[in-house]
Amino acid sequence: MTNSSPRSRRWTVIASALLCGALALVVLFTNRGAFFSPLAVVVVGAVGLAAVLLQLRFHNYQKINAVRPPTWLNVLGVGFALAALSADLLHLKPQITESLALGAIGSFAVSSAVILHGFRKQRATSK
Repeated sequence: MTNSSPRSRRWTVIASALLCGALALVVLFTNRGAFFSPLAVVVVGAVGLAAVLLQLRFHNYQKINAVRPPTWLNVLGVGFALAALSADLLHLKPQITESLALGAIGSFAVSSAVILHGFRKQRATSK
């Protein structure tokens, strides 16, 4: 083990704990009815994506062959999320709003899965 490995691991754990704390605050201070809203699902999904992207940033800090996130998929997810947020202004039906929120969550989930697969593939080739 090198000297930088425990330090980078420590910051990864600290950042993960902070994001888990943020997610816990969102859950604790939100009333029960809000979780039936598609917007709450988008917020929770966005916090999860932020956690994976932060882990990616720490992982790629000093790597030569860094894992790259699928940018187009993240942009698509943000577009779906913005459309779901502005559904009232656009006078969209509730079914369409739920579909937009589901599209955002799906995009975030697939993007996170691609990033985590890249981590595992690099770990397997380095052993």
